[in-house]
Amino acid sequence: MRKKLIAANWKMYKTPSEALSFVEAFLPLVAGHTRDEIVLFPSITSLATVISRVRGTNVAAGAQTMHWANEGAYTGHTSPVMLTTLGATHVLIGHSENRQYDNETDERINLKVKAAISHGLTPLLCIGEQLDERESGKTEDVLASQLAGALAGFPKEHADKLVVAYEPVWAIGTGLTATPEIAEETHVIVRNHMAQHLGDTANEIRILYGGSVKPENSRSLLEQPNIDGALVGGASLKADSFAAIVKY
Repeated sequence: MRKKLIAANWKMYKTPSEALSFVEAFLPLVAGHTRDEIVLFPSITSLATVISRVRGTNVAAGAQTMHWANEGAYTGHTSPVMLTTLGATHVLIGHSENRQYDNETDERINLKVKAAISHGLTPLLCIGEQLDERESGKTEDVLASQLAGALAGFPKEHADKLVVAYEPVWAIGTGLTATPEIAEETHVIVRNHMAQHLGDTANEIRILYGGSVKPENSRSLLEQPNIDGALVGGASLKADSFAAIVKY
C-alpha cells in the first residue's frame, strides 16, 4: 500500500513571517494525522523558518528546486548540501515553471534527481504536457520522453525514494482540472513507462496529481487507485484550505 503524500507548493509567495503564521495555524488542524505524508515547499527565504517550526511534527519541509553540484560558482543557486544542512527532506525537481522560465532541461533534471538521491533527499520529479500536446494526442509521447530523460541511469535500488508528480500544464493555475478518470488513466500510463526504466519497483513509486487541486475535488481525485497524493498550488496558501485537502 503506497502511503499518499500531500504537498504544498507555495511558489513565490509568503515572506518568512507569513510562512510562520501559516504553519502556526496549520499544525493544529492536522495534528495526529498520520494517514498521509504532508510536505510544505516554501520559497528558499522561508525554508529555514518552516523547517525549524515543523521539526518534531507530522509535517516535513522541502525546497522548490536546487542545483546538482555540492558547491561552486553558481550565483543564485542552492546546493543539496545546503538543503540537508538546513534539515530539508524533500525537493521539487523539474516543475513546469522551472522548465518554462529557467531552461530546466531533461539533462539538468536528471542530474538533480540523482544528486537528491545521493544526499538523502526525496525528489519530487514533475512531469506534464501542454494543452496543445494533449489536444494533438501527444500526451503519452511527451511524458515518456520526460521520464526517459529524467530517469536515465537512475539506480533501481533507490526507486522507492523517488516520487513523481504528474502536472498537466494546462491545469496549473487555470482553474481547469483533469477529471479523476483522465488523471487516473494518465497515471497508469506514467507507471507503465516507469516500469520500462525501473522494472517492478515502479509499483512502489508514488505518483501525485497536480493541477488546480482544491478541497472540492481532492477526494474524487485521491480515491483513484493510481493517484498517490497531490501537489497543491494556490489552494495550499491558506491553512484551512490545505488542511481540508489533507483530510480529504
